[in-house]
Amino acid sequence: ISFYYITTSLLQTHLSSICCYFLVTMASATFSVPKPSLQGFTEFSGLRSSSASLPFGNKKLSSDEFVSAVTFQTSAVSSLGGYRKGVTEAKLKVAINGFGRIGRNFLRCWHGRKDSPFDVIAINDTGGVKQASHLLKYDSTLGIFDADVKPSGDAALSVDGKIIKIVSNRNPSLLPWKRLSLQLQAKDIPTYAVGVNADAYNPDEPIISNASCTTNCLAPFVKVLDQKFGMQRFLFSPFRPMILVTDHVLLTFSGIIKGTMTTTHSYTGDQRLLDASHRDLRRARAAALNIVPTSTGAAKAVALVLPNLKGKHNGIALRVPTPNVSVVDLVVQVTKKTFAEEVNAAFRNSAEKELKGILKVCDEPLVSVDFRCSDVSSTIDSSLTMVMGDDMVKVIAWYDNEWGYSQRVVDLADIVANNWK
Repeated sequence: ISFYYITTSLLQTHLSSICCYFLVTMASATFSVPKPSLQGFTEFSGLRSSSASLPFGNKKLSSDEFVSAVTFQTSAVSSLGGYRKGVTEAKLKVAINGFGRIGRNFLRCWHGRKDSPFDVIAINDTGGVKQASHLLKYDSTLGIFDADVKPSGDAALSVDGKIIKIVSNRNPSLLPWKRLSLQLQAKDIPTYAVGVNADAYNPDEPIISNASCTTNCLAPFVKVLDQKFGMQRFLFSPFRPMILVTDHVLLTFSGIIKGTMTTTHSYTGDQRLLDASHRDLRRARAAALNIVPTSTGAAKAVALVLPNLKGKHNGIALRVPTPNVSVVDLVVQVTKKTFAEEVNAAFRNSAEKELKGILKVCDEPLVSVDFRCSDVSSTIDSSLTMVMGDDMVKVIAWYDNEWGYSQRVVDLADIVANNWK
């Protein structure tokens, strides 16, 4: 049985960032008798594509009981003779820690996909079942969820008959990390952006990060600029004037020399609705009434997924009075001389090939609301691409900082699940 933990409520991080925690352990291929600690719980059914049941009742579970129940969950395996209960299906089990904007978007994104290689079985959220159920069903940005969502007792919710256990524990130290052999660490967590470096994912890594929404927008088209607008030159030795062509050293120069970015970002739950205290004095001001300059680590974080760009990027954020969709304004100096049409052509080529589903190019004069619920990480606004003096490139890219980002989190969870054995 595998267990994969996704947390959306990390302290001291951007609200849109998310880290994924997982523990992979092997169990017997058959599991016909429940553990003694599970006996006495009332069973329920309703797992997607399965007649198996997970023993939970209305009783509030302790951390140990919760882990035991997660470990016990099995899915039935279809056969010519019907279903054989107690035979495990190789499917990663996922729990969501924090059911806020990204947590709920993640669940909606996952629910909309068929044949997912993982299964969401639990949510840790302090709001409880009633709040989780209502806010999942009714969303001011996404609209009404096209699914049958309702509480299932006082310890679970049902989504189209799929039962998801709800636990409420505000203190991270009381969550079952130790029992799951997880050690939380604040730095040196491997970071992946799907479409950029996720193909280098190592299944042996116990904790991984999907970076932030802005990093996921920025990294794909920064990668294109760096790869397509570099230069290659032969290095000749002054001490060997008669050097043979085969002895020449071919040097490849990075496309991006340096750059800055500004993300005009929709306000988030970390800001104040009305003026109130906040560690960031600017975020202390009313979010719906102000343009709020603040910091962002997104530009520097690009170096976590594209190491050759370390030290070449920096940037700021401007929080604005919109609930969703943001836009990145990137200005970089590149090595190779170019022009706007060539830059857009490079983006189109990548969007149709290696970055299909991650990057798009838009030729229409659209505004932020038109990019709501966009599945891609970034959409280049081609009419706003500029090149000054042959080597200074300005690129504007739109992104849905909730929905688009959550799609990438689901993608990364898919990668983890497909690499789990």
